[in-house]
Amino acid sequence: MGLFTIDQARAELAQLLPVLDELVALRADAAELAASLAPGGRPTALGGMAEWKAAQARLDELMTVVQQTGAELKGLAPLLVDFPSDLDGVPVLLCWLEGDRELAWYHRDDLGFAGRRPLGG
Repeated sequence: MGLFTIDQARAELAQLLPVLDELVALRADAAELAASLAPGGRPTALGGMAEWKAAQARLDELMTVVQQTGAELKGLAPLLVDFPSDLDGVPVLLCWLEGDRELAWYHRDDLGFAGRRPLGG
């Protein structure tokens, strides 16, 4: 996939937000189900092994949806999505972190999250 302009990445993120919200909710359900299935785990109203397997399968589907856009899924907890881009000739990743409602950060592709800076305009 190619590079995103800031506007393209923001538009793609707006379309992806329902998917990302579902990913976050399902991740919590899968964690609770996994804990309940562990030796000595507390039962959960969410179900058992079948529900855990279904949650894992749905998580895989949702992660694929994100990746098919050309975005890069960099983390699941917290959820972190990068959009490859170029700012003034410098390769960057437009960076969205779980809890953000818009795309407002970037970092050089060689610096990673520690080099995160706010996007202008």
